[in-house]
Formats: sequence, C-alpha cells, structure tokens
Amino acid sequence: MAKSGDKANDEAVTAWARLVRVSQSLLPRVEADLKAQGYPPLSWYDALLELRRAGSKGLRPFELQQEMLLAQYNMSRLTDRLLKAGYVAREMCEDDGRGQILSITPQGETVLNNMWRAYRAAIRKHFADRIDKKDVESLIVILGKFT
Repeated sequence: MAKSGDKANDEAVTAWARLVRVSQSLLPRVEADLKAQGYPPLSWYDALLELRRAGSKGLRPFELQQEMLLAQYNMSRLTDRLLKAGYVAREMCEDDGRGQILSITPQGETVLNNMWRAYRAAIRKHFADRIDKKDVESLIVILGKFT
C-alpha cells in the first residue's frame, strides 16, 4: 500500500480524478444524444432495463433503486413519470399492503429497445471509438476489482 506522498499514491489520485472527470463528461454527452433523438433521460433506460431483468416478478421501488446503475435520488418522481408514460405498471404487493410492485409494460419494452439502439451508438461515439480492444480488456479487469 502506498504511503502518503508516494509517487504511486499521487498517480492513484490522478487516475481517480480522471475517472471521475471522464464519467462526469461522458454521461451528459450520451444524454444529449438520446435527447436529440427524442428519447427520455438515461435514468428511464436504466429503470426499464432493471425492470425487464426482474421479469414477471417485478421489483419494489426500493429494490429498483438498489439495482439501478445511475444514481436516482427521487425514485417516486421517476416512477410517476414512467407510469404516466405507460412504460411501467404498478400493482399492490401481496406481502405488504402498503407496498408496490413495478413491472415493465409492452410499451416500456418497445421504448427500451429503441433507446438501446441510440444508447449503443452514443457509447460507441463517445467512448468505444476512442479506445482499442486491449484498452477495453484492461478497463474490464481494472474496474472489475471494484465491483
């Protein structure tokens, strides 16, 4: 382990700062590409994807928030928007009279599939086209150490 002031520690801080900056830079670019094509925010994609993965059992709102890749601090607002758009259905939880189960609708499946094409193109444009296969493999190994 590097001691404070060590070159290795300084390089780790630089790597961390670059990782945060890149993430903060790329996500808005991807969001802008989706918006330009008339799609909802990336958080909608993330929520719909997790609901698809859950299958017919669906997810409780707190479970959905735990599974989401992107930070979503107001799950109730996101859920309300997805419900209003017709992309998500809400049922009462049999185990908990106050609880709810969310599931993706056929309309949600359609928008998710359509968004993926635009999202994949944005990932390619802003990320994948800028690095080679060896870099991708290295990133997978490196970032896998943190999950």
